[in-house]
Amino acid sequence: MSQASLSQARSRFTSSSIRWGFMWALWCAVLWGAWYVPGSAVWFEAPYIDLSYDTNAEFLLAAAVLTTFNAIAVLFFLFVWNGVLGKWGEYLRTIRQMRYISKWFFIGAIFGGPMAIFGSYLAMGYIGGAFAAISALMYPIIGATLARLWYQEKITRRAALGIFIILAGGVTVYAPGIIGELTGTGDAGWLGYLGGAMAALGWGIEGAIAGRGLDVADPDVGITVRFTAEVLYWVVLILPAIYLFTDQPVVDLVIATFNWAAIGWLTLAGVTFAFCYVSWYKSFPLIGVGRGQAIAALYGLFAVIFLAAFTLDLPEWNFLAGLVLFVTGGFVMYTENDEVLEVVRAVSTDSKTTTAHAANS
Repeated sequence: MSQASLSQARSRFTSSSIRWGFMWALWCAVLWGAWYVPGSAVWFEAPYIDLSYDTNAEFLLAAAVLTTFNAIAVLFFLFVWNGVLGKWGEYLRTIRQMRYISKWFFIGAIFGGPMAIFGSYLAMGYIGGAFAAISALMYPIIGATLARLWYQEKITRRAALGIFIILAGGVTVYAPGIIGELTGTGDAGWLGYLGGAMAALGWGIEGAIAGRGLDVADPDVGITVRFTAEVLYWVVLILPAIYLFTDQPVVDLVIATFNWAAIGWLTLAGVTFAFCYVSWYKSFPLIGVGRGQAIAALYGLFAVIFLAAFTLDLPEWNFLAGLVLFVTGGFVMYTENDEVLEVVRAVSTDSKTTTAHAANS
């Protein structure tokens, strides 16, 4: 094959990889936006609608139990997904490689689960779905910054511009509604604010950690290992600790959650979030953590669409303004030269050594 043919084939492969990376990130945004509907609705079903919430501890317990059920539902659908793809063997091989591979996903699960998803449930339950969505929109900047500092992932001026335009779109879409929600929060609204900050920090940090783990792992398998870790954290460590060291009715609330309405919403939340996460992880090796997170931040737009369809509350002018900013930001990033996107990370010698060790293990 001539040098020209090799160059053309390489160019086609690069263009295809980038296109698929953005498609996966966009699909993540759609499913992520959809997740806010069941994630918010379950708070209005028994037993959660019947709780008095006289103390912050009761509210924290409710969020913890919901996050546990969410993680279990997600893991169930990921197991089904890997079974369909025939990757069970790869899953078992990967999870055994704790030293070089699965440790990244176990660490990432700490920030993505007990920090980000738990924080998001706190924000949804205490303040509202709109605040929960906007509060996490800063996560692409956190993830991209950490990826740049940690393993030198490139952030061009055009990519940075696209990130900020998308975030501006999220603020434009949600700002009017958030002002209304925050003014009626009450004296203990800091829990909701804290949950929103936890979501932004957690997902940003998880994205950077996942990018490192995906150097040496299949995305479908990696995300399953990550949720395996989260389920273990909640079921083996966190909920038992709450039961042993507090007087909160952990067992009673878990048992009461097993009703058709609550389980139905949690199942819907599980399937949307499972494949949202699959798409998120698949985008990182193709277009980088910063770009993958920025495009996935379009979930703000889709959350508005799904919530409006579910509540029959039509969007106002700020929705259209935000839509323009979202599309503009994505277009700015998507139209960057393939040569710039082709190499998104400066791989260090340590990373190469780690990959070699993992391959030989």
